[in-house]
Amino acid sequence: MIPPRPRDRLYAAATLVLAVFLLPAAFVRRPGRARELACRWALRMRFPAEDLTGLTGGALAAFTAARTRALWRHGRLIGLTSGYRAPDVQQRMFDEEVRRSGSPASARMLVLPPAESGHVKGVALDVRPHEGARWLEEHGARYDLYRIYDNEWWHFEHRPDRGGRPPRRRPHPGVDHAGEYADRPGEPGR
Repeated sequence: MIPPRPRDRLYAAATLVLAVFLLPAAFVRRPGRARELACRWALRMRFPAEDLTGLTGGALAAFTAARTRALWRHGRLIGLTSGYRAPDVQQRMFDEEVRRSGSPASARMLVLPPAESGHVKGVALDVRPHEGARWLEEHGARYDLYRIYDNEWWHFEHRPDRGGRPPRRRPHPGVDHAGEYADRPGEPGR
């Protein structure tokens, strides 16, 4: 397990203070969803390069609800480093990994081709920092967000049909578990 970094806690505290400061303006704008809106504004300032476009409606709603609760209730930040990827971007990533590692089989340990990738389907989320990922691993089932691979602490997928039951985690993206929900054709991967 990766130990908490003091700077992550400092960033989380500063972001929470900013969200509290923004709360009155958010209340004027959306009284029933002021905390969510203030959180969104504060997180946008903390993670300005974050891109949530392309996520499915369910994945976006689940991620928004989870990170709002993480910040307001537990003082934890959850940022997105990668969400939706266009098929050509995913293909480039896979091809680069094939060149780097020497074979498609070894590349699949880290990157899946577009047809198998949850990122292309808009249901995969690569998150940061470590503390946010730990929070999501502990509380994510409430939002149908699950860590999928042992070798990727940052990779979560929105799986609403799991009913709060985490899928069996795979060692890496290229491993299939016969009979698992996650192995049905069209099921998301990295």
